[in-house]
Amino acid sequence: MNPTKAPKKMGLSEEIPWSVVIIIVIGTFMAILDSSIVNVALPKMMAVFGANTDTIAWVVTAYMLTLGVVMPLSGYLGDTFGYKRCYFMALALFVTGSFLCGFAWSMDSLIVARVIQAVGGGILTPLGMAIIYKTCPRARIGEVLGVWGISSMAAPAIGPTLGGYIVQYLDWRMIFYINVPIGLINLFLVYTKLGESDLIKGKHFDLTGVIFSSVGFFCLLLATSEASTDGWGSPFIVSLFVIAVISLTAFIINEIGHPEPILQLRLFKNMVFTIANVLASILAIGMFGVTFLMPILIQDALGQTALKCGLILFPAAIASGLVMPFSGWFFDRYGARGIVITGTAIIAVTTYMMHNFNDLTPFSYMTMLIMVRGLGLGLCMMPTTNAGMNAAPPNLVGRASATINQVRQVSASFGIAILSTIMQNRQVFHATRLAEAANLSTSTTGLAMQGRLIGLAYQFGQPASMSSALGLGLVYIKMEYISMIQSIDDVFIVASVLCLLGFMLSFFLMDVRQRHPARSEAAESLRESIALEG
Repeated sequence: MNPTKAPKKMGLSEEIPWSVVIIIVIGTFMAILDSSIVNVALPKMMAVFGANTDTIAWVVTAYMLTLGVVMPLSGYLGDTFGYKRCYFMALALFVTGSFLCGFAWSMDSLIVARVIQAVGGGILTPLGMAIIYKTCPRARIGEVLGVWGISSMAAPAIGPTLGGYIVQYLDWRMIFYINVPIGLINLFLVYTKLGESDLIKGKHFDLTGVIFSSVGFFCLLLATSEASTDGWGSPFIVSLFVIAVISLTAFIINEIGHPEPILQLRLFKNMVFTIANVLASILAIGMFGVTFLMPILIQDALGQTALKCGLILFPAAIASGLVMPFSGWFFDRYGARGIVITGTAIIAVTTYMMHNFNDLTPFSYMTMLIMVRGLGLGLCMMPTTNAGMNAAPPNLVGRASATINQVRQVSASFGIAILSTIMQNRQVFHATRLAEAANLSTSTTGLAMQGRLIGLAYQFGQPASMSSALGLGLVYIKMEYISMIQSIDDVFIVASVLCLLGFMLSFFLMDVRQRHPARSEAAESLRESIALEG
């Protein structure tokens, strides 16, 4: 079977090729889902393979690091070898990696399989977005990306629910095997329904850029993922950051001067593209940060199951999915600014309101507030991406897609690391304050508790000394949970400030709708400034 032989060429038309959009939605959903669905199965994997916490973390870390390394290559691969061919091969790698993950016989084999899976997944998402821009009319691109965006928004929220159900009632290996039949069907659809793009042969392969970007992004993502464990000031983490800064600085210098760079950094000369990327970074931190924090709050602090946690988060995914087509329709007709302002305002307010969550908060209220927040994300996520992509010339949409997805990936990883560190520091702070306030020997509350515990000890024939030990144990266990809840609430305040910054920045997002199917003033201006042949 030759995936490059297509019955038609990829190109813009006045009608939306919904078959192509559905193909891309399926691939994107699978790739993003595997970033979150695995987390709930980690304890089960530890038991099966006899792995410790540090080793099992590489199941997630290896996937994330590989995504960061391969994403910058997607634009070059699509331009040089054809978007259909590269998408087909990336999907085949992802399916193969998924099967090997399910078939894994040891931790080492599982980690290697996750790397293979991530090589495919890291190329699927940016290529899929670029294919949509190459095949769909620009005048209706908001509507199309509104549908496509359902996969990128719903997958992180559905992951814990689906993963929790599979682990609790089926077999953890099904988390990976489920991708195989869906992926095979999608491979057939790619071969039969997707046309090939025109090849753009680069003058030079940017080997220097590939080396510097791979080393830089690998060290940066590894440092952010391990910083909360090893400490931001540890020699290992500091060394990783130093290598990352040096490599990425060299990467930027190389990309600016290279005639065919891996990432077209000169796109940032366009203010709309720059603002869209900053906003996308903030939204990524907001989306993945809450996806990271809420399971800790619900499962570790409140003692609920992974399935219960997933059910609380799931309505937010539904809300985002329902509103996304509307946000795309609004973008096509009125531009990005109004709907992004509305969405970021909702996100900022609801994120701040989440800082009141505690062990007495009804789960129905949590679900409702997170669902409203999901509406805000659904309103502004895709219009922000649309604005950035529309600012790029048509011949650079592959490079623009790779850049936006790479920035989002790095921002989400870095944001989660920062939020995790803030949570840990604040938990120590709150635990110390609670310990000072809950002295059983001097405080009125402590003395009253001691009296009741001594009475219980005598009632069951135990010495009075046992009551003090029991009381201290109960109090400090409770303080640990309370301090965890309070620290997460503090992080929600920090996240809301970040969302407020996104709200203020959204006022500067100019109208970049493309009424003509292949060009806009912003894109044409950027094309002239970059001075590349199309």
